[in-house]
Amino acid sequence: MKIGIGNDHTAVEMKNEIKKYLEDKGYEIVNYGTDSTASFDYPVAGYKVAKAIVNGEVDCGICICGTGIGISLAANKVKGIRAAVVSEPYSARLTKMHNNANIIAFGARVVGIEVAKNIVDEWLNAEYEGGRHQRRVDMITEIEETQSLKGVE
Repeated sequence: MKIGIGNDHTAVEMKNEIKKYLEDKGYEIVNYGTDSTASFDYPVAGYKVAKAIVNGEVDCGICICGTGIGISLAANKVKGIRAAVVSEPYSARLTKMHNNANIIAFGARVVGIEVAKNIVDEWLNAEYEGGRHQRRVDMITEIEETQSLKGVE
């Protein structure tokens, strides 16, 4: 599996630790973030990871900024992306199982490295359940494509 990873200046150390952690498990990691602690705009990294997914260059993505919020918002602006910011492993697992999230995001200023590893493991090891959840994922896609939702005013 090929995973894109993106980060801003606040998350360089965490990105490097997660990258090594996943490479040691056999994943191929593509770095779309910065390796510098100089100010770096998180929307750039979020956009690059998201575009790599929709273009088929990577299978999924991990985005890390100070809180995970800004970088996930940027990634979610790319059509076809479902990025979820989480701060603990349970939500990470469920966002894959129920929302089929193709990007997981978290904050380097919010979670420690061991929690971040657990978040990534839970998300990567979970499988999308489909079924009743597919209807809701389809609704999200409908909103994204039409800026509306049938039956809702």
